[in-house]
Amino acid sequence: MRFALDSSHEDFASSIDALLAKSDLPAVVRSWAAGDTGPGLKVWQRLAEVGVGALLVDEDHDGLGADALDLVVAMEQLGRHAVPGPLVETVAVAPILLAAVAPDRLSALASGELATVAAAPHVPYAVDADVADLVLHVGGGTVSTGTAGDARQSVDPARRLHAVAAADTLGDTDFGAAFDYGALATAAQLQGLGRTLLDTTVEYAQQRKQFGRAIGSFQAVKHHLAEVAVGLEMARPLLLGAALAVRDGVATASRDVSAAKVACGEAAYRAARTALQVHGAIGYTLEHDLSLALTRVRALVTAWGTADVHRARVVDALEDAS
Repeated sequence: MRFALDSSHEDFASSIDALLAKSDLPAVVRSWAAGDTGPGLKVWQRLAEVGVGALLVDEDHDGLGADALDLVVAMEQLGRHAVPGPLVETVAVAPILLAAVAPDRLSALASGELATVAAAPHVPYAVDADVADLVLHVGGGTVSTGTAGDARQSVDPARRLHAVAAADTLGDTDFGAAFDYGALATAAQLQGLGRTLLDTTVEYAQQRKQFGRAIGSFQAVKHHLAEVAVGLEMARPLLLGAALAVRDGVATASRDVSAAKVACGEAAYRAARTALQVHGAIGYTLEHDLSLALTRVRALVTAWGTADVHRARVVDALEDAS
């Protein structure tokens, strides 16, 4: 299996990166956390214009008809910049659910509407249901529109979590495929966040001086950063391999997605811990942009299935295959 991305994927990633680099995302994230979603919605509309929201929507409903590999490429860049909002739900999950139960709603999704999803037990709360144009509730294989309840606090101030009550039934479908896409997209975001944390910390270590030397020249700091880099590099083939397995309908796709979610989550969490250690307490203050990535990693590590859930899925798949 070939893991390397081709030039079209690299160009797509570069175009998203360039768009987000011009959008002052730290300020956007802080505004979103404070309840001012206007700047964030403007960023989302620009992303929708380049096709991010339409990736998994078929061409008959004004989408791009792209695949899981394209999804991972996009979500990794959204993770790198810590874009706020129900991105996994809008880009990865809602298109799968709506294609099965309400395809007439897909065109609106492709044009830039935001969607969010609650599906207990692994996704008990919907992210940013107060902002989303469409709220979906999944229970027992039945997909319904949902009514958002009170907001609940998240470790990430820019992620508001809402309990959701089922409203109008749209239809029945197997949630397994949508869950795999959600976990895969979350893993890609974690991979992107981990890379940002590493790059930011390396830059800081080259500038911060102690005892007349840049702290990045100290062997202990080098070792920590090297471990982070190795973890991220080892996780990425699992992420791309899972995307290919989902795209090609391989029988082991769910297992591969879970392995990627665990690996990317661990790599990003290691990057977060190391970044905080190297920066010191300043890295966790609200004034420092590093805090935006730190809290996002902490939230996404358990989103769309905890590490224990995904490890159990890997073990079950291996036992079934033996």
